[in-house]
Amino acid sequence: MSIVVEGLTKRYGAKTVVDDLSFEILPGQVTGFLGPNGAGKSTTMRCMVELDRADSGTVRVEGSRYRSLQYPGRVVGTLLEARAVHPARTARGHLRMLAACGRITDTRVDEVMGMTGLSEAAGRRVGGFSLGMHQRLGLAAAILGEPTYLMLDEPTNGLDPEGIRWVRDFLKHQAAQGRGVFVSSHLLAELALFVDRLIVIGKGKLIAATTVAELTRQRPKDVYVCTPRGDELTGELRKRGAEVTPADAELRVTGMAVEAVGDLAALLGIPLHGLRAESGTLEDAFLEMTAEAQEYRSTFGDEAVPS
Repeated sequence: MSIVVEGLTKRYGAKTVVDDLSFEILPGQVTGFLGPNGAGKSTTMRCMVELDRADSGTVRVEGSRYRSLQYPGRVVGTLLEARAVHPARTARGHLRMLAACGRITDTRVDEVMGMTGLSEAAGRRVGGFSLGMHQRLGLAAAILGEPTYLMLDEPTNGLDPEGIRWVRDFLKHQAAQGRGVFVSSHLLAELALFVDRLIVIGKGKLIAATTVAELTRQRPKDVYVCTPRGDELTGELRKRGAEVTPADAELRVTGMAVEAVGDLAALLGIPLHGLRAESGTLEDAFLEMTAEAQEYRSTFGDEAVPS
């Protein structure tokens, strides 16, 4: 069983925000949802739980439409907008209200507050919460019904490093228990530490359904060289078509294998104090893959822009 999205399309007037999008979310895995700002990630998630109505396409949650689920919070736990809570309610009051809608016991309310570190804030009004506390409350609400799937939009937004690490471990634990976790985030280096699969979109279209390892493997490795004769080696490398840029005390070489760089240095008698190859990061691969799908661009750092 799984959540299957097929041909999902959503338009606002003349603008197509989600464009014939298809993918699958599997139980027992963390699936990362990536895309530039404006790519349609939040709209996709809202359409999946029918907060927004898609113009076409289908979403099936273990074979059923979301709206047909008797107690949806027991099947799909969501965190789409952390601050969407009445500010006058207490944390416990908010969770008890949700629990009543899903016929969930107050014992479970106390349990999830403990799991998310909210026990001491249970009686505080939500209006006084920080963004990080809102995120914890949102996670508590998402897991309240012990759902099969979790759908989380930027769950680490506003959290400190300890909180971000806690969310990472928490989501890994949820997947280990058999839940399917679908999470969007702009913290790519963090996401790379724990996701099993990736769905990458741009301008509402699917760009890739892959894994971190596959995505970074597709990007050519950069070679890093340390030598006291950097200018000479740079010239020779460029003659052979390689791209060379300074990288702190090293040279970064693109477009030539590490063995070829080492062989060339040996042939020319150029001593090397260091030679290594590094695969691209998820951030590198993501930026390269979505370069044409960036909706908001800055001229900062563009060499064509005069200083």
